[in-house]
Amino acid sequence: MSNTFGKIFTFTSFGESHGQAVGGIIDGCPPLIEIDETFIQNELNRRRPGQSDISTPRQEADKVEFLSGIFEGKTTGTPIAFVIWNTNQHSSDYDHLKEVFRPSHADFTYLQKYGIRDHRGGGRSSARETAARVVAGAIAKLALRQSGIEIMAYTSQVGHIAMTLPANEVQADEIEKNIVRCPQPEVAEQMIDYIRQLKAEGDSIGGIVSCVIKHVPTGWGDPIFDKLSARLAQAMFSINAVHGFDYGGGFEEVALKGSEANDPFILKNGQTTTATNHSGGIQGGISNGQDIYFRVLFKPVATISKCQHTVDTHSREVLLQAKGRHDPCVLPRAVPIVEAMTAIALMDFYLQQ
Repeated sequence: MSNTFGKIFTFTSFGESHGQAVGGIIDGCPPLIEIDETFIQNELNRRRPGQSDISTPRQEADKVEFLSGIFEGKTTGTPIAFVIWNTNQHSSDYDHLKEVFRPSHADFTYLQKYGIRDHRGGGRSSARETAARVVAGAIAKLALRQSGIEIMAYTSQVGHIAMTLPANEVQADEIEKNIVRCPQPEVAEQMIDYIRQLKAEGDSIGGIVSCVIKHVPTGWGDPIFDKLSARLAQAMFSINAVHGFDYGGGFEEVALKGSEANDPFILKNGQTTTATNHSGGIQGGISNGQDIYFRVLFKPVATISKCQHTVDTHSREVLLQAKGRHDPCVLPRAVPIVEAMTAIALMDFYLQQ
């Protein structure tokens, strides 16, 4: 079951980076959801490799092929199966890694757990698998649209370069205007220059993707062990290279007093709401009607072209200089993945509620 996410709206992914395809099966999707294939393909295009000079040069069309669960442009309520064929593998790029453990990759742990590993791009542990998540997330987005729910993710920090624009002032149409997907143009240029510099040096960098969810009704989330915040955290930590998650005021609240961090309740137009939103739209693990916002920390991409010390499968210390086509910074392509996993998690609570 580790390859399946969700309880009512469930998504199971399959495939490896250098296998024939990646894909998935969605079960529990309500019937009569209109499937906009142009929208779904656009979501895949946002994630696909080869978008710019700050991403991997691997070229994949990432065309989704639906096999079941859709009839005359609408979901039927039955399992939706789909496949995305891999068309641009350079498996020979990984021949030198067959007996080497790449630093900070899953090579060693997979071999210890299963007794076998696919050295071609990491196999199942490759971020190539996330293409299937984007398809499932796009379908969840189409369903959530019926309730007016909007999900917006963007790059808010790369290395030491961080946005100064508050989350509540971010304009969605600014996100796709630059290749790093940062909605603050002057900061985006600094991020892009820094990533290009590190790419030229054969290195990589991490950062933060922020996400804002609008119009979630009050009452989504189930205490104690299935809080909305907990499920969002689980969804985010399932993404490759994620090393941190916080929501609302997050870790900065460690420096605040209770009188500064609390969200006072007020009446506005006869409705109960809060004067501030340090809670990030979630209190007691349940949505309170305010915007939900959270941050996801991505570590630097582990595959770099600089020479590194490691160990091989024969317990010998060796030097590794990786080859292949890799992202110097994963954040621009991670933005649609964060949105997709957010939509999948929310769809479950929508159906529960």
